[in-house]
Amino acid sequence: MNNNQTAIETHHLTRKFGEVIAVADLDLNIARGEIFGFLGPNGAGKSTTIRMLCGILRPTSGSGSVGGYDIIKQPEQIKSVIGYMSQSFGLYSDLTVEENLAFYSRVYLRDWRQAKQKREAIIETMGFGQYRNQLSARLSGGWKQRLALACAVVHEPQILFLDEPTAGIDPVSRRILWDILYELSRSKGITLFVTTHYMEEAERCHKIGFIWRGRLVACDSPDNVKSRIMTDELLNLKCSDIHAAFETLSKSGKVVDVNIYGDELHIVVPNVREGAETVRGLMAEARVEIYLLEPIAASIEDVFVSLSRKN
Repeated sequence: MNNNQTAIETHHLTRKFGEVIAVADLDLNIARGEIFGFLGPNGAGKSTTIRMLCGILRPTSGSGSVGGYDIIKQPEQIKSVIGYMSQSFGLYSDLTVEENLAFYSRVYLRDWRQAKQKREAIIETMGFGQYRNQLSARLSGGWKQRLALACAVVHEPQILFLDEPTAGIDPVSRRILWDILYELSRSKGITLFVTTHYMEEAERCHKIGFIWRGRLVACDSPDNVKSRIMTDELLNLKCSDIHAAFETLSKSGKVVDVNIYGDELHIVVPNVREGAETVRGLMAEARVEIYLLEPIAASIEDVFVSLSRKN
């Protein structure tokens, strides 16, 4: 099933819990060294998929391989080639940074000399030098997540699963963490399987997949997903009263969709030229002054909202 260029592959992968179908007929093909973003609302099936791919949860039907190992027949072998970082900080708070890394390095690596070497390398790579003797409980949120990532990759896995790795940390820490992830993919060739609710993070992935109620509804590069899914066009509106504009457009029945983005509105229309005329007319009726009205390219967030509404 799996060739040397493929890290993760599934065919009709399905998991049921009683009568509830958590994941249905999932087909994936993720190349080695690729950063794959897995998107979807809470309860869509993302974590269930990861548990099956990690060999923790047995599928109801279908097949798959991770790192060349069968997810049904070889779950223990899969665990030797993957790393996993959860959305919640799952390390030992009463151990220091170095002690946490020592524990995880010995879990994955039997040779204590190799474990120590890998541990020292990751401490240097991720900048833990000044924190190595500090209790993990006393680290900031960003440094805790960095430590969780360090423990997940201390053994240099082929494939790394990250379940909302940047949830709850500040934007600067998020950017730093993503810089580290990019470097792991680029220099180490590690395949990254990332779930996230941050759409700007999805833009940074080589490929993204949208899952909705257990079914994969789109899977391609960010640019291709945007061009294929967003068959309508998009207008950006800045105006004197954003709330009045939103209410007017929402109730008009003359636009496909409208959403608030900060102090702007993104308005989905079948055609930007005719749509702009419609918006100007509606704003004139509502006595809302237009500061800016222009066509814009769709973002991944626009696509996500569109897919959610369609499904």
